[in-house]
Amino acid sequence: MGALPLALLAASMGASLSLAASFVPQVMALYASICVGILWKATELPTDRLGPGFGAANRVTLGRLLLALPLAALVLHPQALGVAGRWWVVGLGTLALSLDGLDGWVARQTGSHSAFGARFDMESDAAFILALSTLVWQSGQAPAWVLLLGAMRYLFVAAGRVVPALRGSLSASLRRKIVCVVQGVALLLALGPVVPRGPATAAVGIALALLTWSFAVDTLWLLRQGSAPPSSHIRTA
Repeated sequence: MGALPLALLAASMGASLSLAASFVPQVMALYASICVGILWKATELPTDRLGPGFGAANRVTLGRLLLALPLAALVLHPQALGVAGRWWVVGLGTLALSLDGLDGWVARQTGSHSAFGARFDMESDAAFILALSTLVWQSGQAPAWVLLLGAMRYLFVAAGRVVPALRGSLSASLRRKIVCVVQGVALLLALGPVVPRGPATAAVGIALALLTWSFAVDTLWLLRQGSAPPSSHIRTA
């Protein structure tokens, strides 16, 4: 059901920015890959008060993804990051960021909280930040180190392949949630067409410092716990 509104959104964005005809198929290919991943994990889908299925909370997360996917595809069209293109990114990105947290509330209200939903939300946030950090770099608003904002979570997961202790579970953290929001706000601020490069670089630099500190806190805590059995990462920021 998300395919039609996503196609219309991508077509509108493509026409507005005079993007190549390949833009819409690229957006839809990203959406198809997400659908395949969801179907692959179909046995882990929650059962809420309305019965088994995708779940209301996961639909909210999917809605946020529909807003973020055109931004991810825009990475392949950096020439479109002029004034109009950056307004598109700021508009869609702000709307997607404002909905962050709503899926958790819906899950609690509908009784559909699940490990699948938590992972779906986490992966969506990580991909969103990675896309935004890449767009900031491509726009020239910050040096290449801004990519660490989007890559750090994946580097943490990769490090867990080498250091077993880093595969331990982390409990929910308000610090982590706040730092995640700061990342999104800083990246969107940096992409604002009216924001000069200096303040933009400073904003994402502060966000990167906070993210590095947050990861360091969790990394040290996990290392102190010693080796842990492999488990799913719930680290989000």
